Amino acid sequence: MRPPSTPIEVPILKDLTIDNITENVNRINAQCPDARLKYVLERLVTHMHDFARETRLSTQEWMAGIEFLTAVGKQCTDVRQEFILLSDTLGLSLLVDSIDHPKAPFSTEGTVLGPYHTHDALPGAHGHAISADPSGTPLLCLCRVTDSSQRPVPDVKVDIWETDSKGSYDVQYEGYSGDNPDGRAVLKTDAEGVFWFKAIVPVPYRIPNDGPVGKMLEVLGRHPWRPSHMHFMFEKGGFDHLITALYLRGDPYETSDAVFGVKESLIVDLGTVTSEQAKEYDVAEGSKLLTYDFVLETEADTQKLRNEQAQKAMEKLGIWEGMTIINGLPVPAVD
Repeated sequence: MRPPSTPIEVPILKDLTIDNITENVNRINAQCPDARLKYVLERLVTHMHDFARETRLSTQEWMAGIEFLTAVGKQCTDVRQEFILLSDTLGLSLLVDSIDHPKAPFSTEGTVLGPYHTHDALPGAHGHAISADPSGTPLLCLCRVTDSSQRPVPDVKVDIWETDSKGSYDVQYEGYSGDNPDGRAVLKTDAEGVFWFKAIVPVPYRIPNDGPVGKMLEVLGRHPWRPSHMHFMFEKGGFDHLITALYLRGDPYETSDAVFGVKESLIVDLGTVTSEQAKEYDVAEGSKLLTYDFVLETEADTQKLRNEQAQKAMEKLGIWEGMTIINGLPVPAVD
């Protein structure tokens, strides 16, 4: 890369010490023309340096951390994202989603995407059987999507995915090519905001623990189990993108999810298919039944709430003075 044609004035970096290294790194990075990136890097460097100082981090420990992150990267493939798994198991994924997609009361809360979402699922019609697993317990799912005023939202793209009865996603099986996805579907809500499909009752499963994240959990004395759940993702122009999941009440891992995804509002009780429902939806009477009304927030309402929460967070941290909000993101104000 060629040096810039116009020399950039930079601070003289000499005699750097434990006490002044952070200030000097931030002064160099402050030349970045992107205000948000500059702010994010300033806070990242500050917290990383403070972490090293507070823990008196040793060279051996830092190298162990680098080797761990290298191993995480090497574990990633097109169908397995070990870095997402690491983010999930440290609670960071849920934290970021909660910050970026705030919810008003009574709107459906979001949760973690997880490492096994794909774009392989093909569009299906209502009543589509998303699982071909003959060992699974049949489940009829009757769902509805509304806005915060309880009006139906038609033509919402709904992406659904779950494991098989053994607790494995299709992509975890050797030889998976994406040609015949299983446990997945993409549906559209009808004029009444309704979508329905046939699935199997979710089961608990272990997150992949044969890699560096699994070893980390073992060292920490943590289990790798997730409670029984089914994933949903909703997308429609004008509405905030929603990634969520429904969890079965009473699951043994309901209160100790390895990736911190469970929220009380997302815990459901399964019902039983009545004789009338059995005839209407062509399923066996007495089958398990999942019903749920999802409530979407508009992009405008979410943006307003994001702005309000960002300012409150900055005020709580004592750093709101000299800041402003752009697109829901705090940045230093420019004179």
